[in-house]
Amino acid sequence: MEILSQLWSFLGLLTVLQNILPSQFLSLLHSLYESLQDFFTPFSYFDIPEFNGYCSVDLNELYRHVTLYLNSLHNSAACRRLSLSRSKSSNRISFTVAPNQSVHVTFNGQRISWTHQVETVQDSLDEKRSFSLKIPKRHRQALLPLYLDHITATAAEFERTSRERRLFTNNGNASSYDSGWVSVPFRHPSTFETLALETELKKQIMNDLMAFAAGREFYSRVGRAWKRGYLLYGPPGSGKSSLIAAMANFLCYDVYDLELTKVSDNSELRSLLIQTTNRSVIVIEDIDCSVDLTADRVTKVAAREDHEEEMGRVTLSGLLNFTDGLWSCCGEERIVVFTTNYREKIDPALVRCGRMDVHVSLGTCGPAAFRTLVKNYLEIESHALFDVVDSCIRSGGGLTPAQIGEILLRNRRDADVAMREVVAALQARVLGSGGGRGAAEYEEIVMRSPESVLVVGSPENWDSSPGKYVGKRRKEGPASEKKVNFLVRLRSLTKSDSGRRGV
Repeated sequence: MEILSQLWSFLGLLTVLQNILPSQFLSLLHSLYESLQDFFTPFSYFDIPEFNGYCSVDLNELYRHVTLYLNSLHNSAACRRLSLSRSKSSNRISFTVAPNQSVHVTFNGQRISWTHQVETVQDSLDEKRSFSLKIPKRHRQALLPLYLDHITATAAEFERTSRERRLFTNNGNASSYDSGWVSVPFRHPSTFETLALETELKKQIMNDLMAFAAGREFYSRVGRAWKRGYLLYGPPGSGKSSLIAAMANFLCYDVYDLELTKVSDNSELRSLLIQTTNRSVIVIEDIDCSVDLTADRVTKVAAREDHEEEMGRVTLSGLLNFTDGLWSCCGEERIVVFTTNYREKIDPALVRCGRMDVHVSLGTCGPAAFRTLVKNYLEIESHALFDVVDSCIRSGGGLTPAQIGEILLRNRRDADVAMREVVAALQARVLGSGGGRGAAEYEEIVMRSPESVLVVGSPENWDSSPGKYVGKRRKEGPASEKKVNFLVRLRSLTKSDSGRRGV
């Protein structure tokens, strides 16, 4: 009782002193107390408000970075209470620190604490939010700059991988005040793991994409716009669109599908380019069919009767400036992709180095691509008929991934039936292309159709690159001799397969 009595007396004395002493003196005492507390405490504290300044209208970018950073650490950070949320357009759950709760993390061996402070503004429904950072005082000078850079980098990477990506297409209104693009969520399931490509080609493309995504400082140092051009060419069904989707998913980029037939002129094309965002893939599919841009420029100029015919549509010059002109550097971290079924029909100026830096030839399935398709559709990694399929492919009986995928999809409930039907289709292709061609002997043929090829270089190297249409006649020998050799090899493989099954 005596202790309580003394405590009440002390509180009463403080109340009397607070009413008697001047406010300036009380403020001085309060500042002295905080200074003594800061001197003896082993920690330093930093406040990061949600808005900058007193008007609370300018969003603090560091506050947003801290929110994303803590969201990315919800599995490894120690926190008693988290707030969970999910938007209507996304299946991803967001984790945030609950109001007035603390989370503890470790950086460079030092324990760091964050507190999410939320206060209700007096006579208002608004809330004042901020983060309070507590770090060891003796390591403050060396730790704080590194830690803030780490927060920014982690937040940027988390935002890139977790945000909902969009698929855009132009709507023909780029010249008006409205946006020239409309979008839907981009949820294409294609990845490099499921893509039917040869293993070496996958590695080359993935390495090139990773080097590009990490090349901010390099492109700035050499004075080049941070962009990369890809030309994908090959027959229909060879996987050009699937490769584009896999590239976008690999880099977590938005996709802009540019339909040139909807673009009225070069000015609208330039306006559409300005409206695209960073970290995006800009796609023009079937560039040789979209508009008349692939014929020889000298022939075009000679055949053009007057300049007015050039107005009111996209020209080759406008597309060249779109890919490599001054306006092409209005954004950064962009990939421009052209696709075509016939590479030789494209004007070389459109696909030279600096515009289309990487040329990817997509043909029929090779052995590794076929095994990827079988694993995707049939969920098996080995089969007795794999050797027969390899023999058919080596003999020129190639099918595109779309053709093989359709056979596997149709027979996905029975792996043996699916494999036998694939073998039958490959045999028919080999036998159909091996004889009875007559005048077709002199038709242009693809030299290495089962292979997919990546070429880094300009059109001057096309003649020596695999996949180029070369030659008027096969040099391997008579077609009948090839057919006999294939049938003998196929019979031996089939017999060995039957022996393994005990037939």
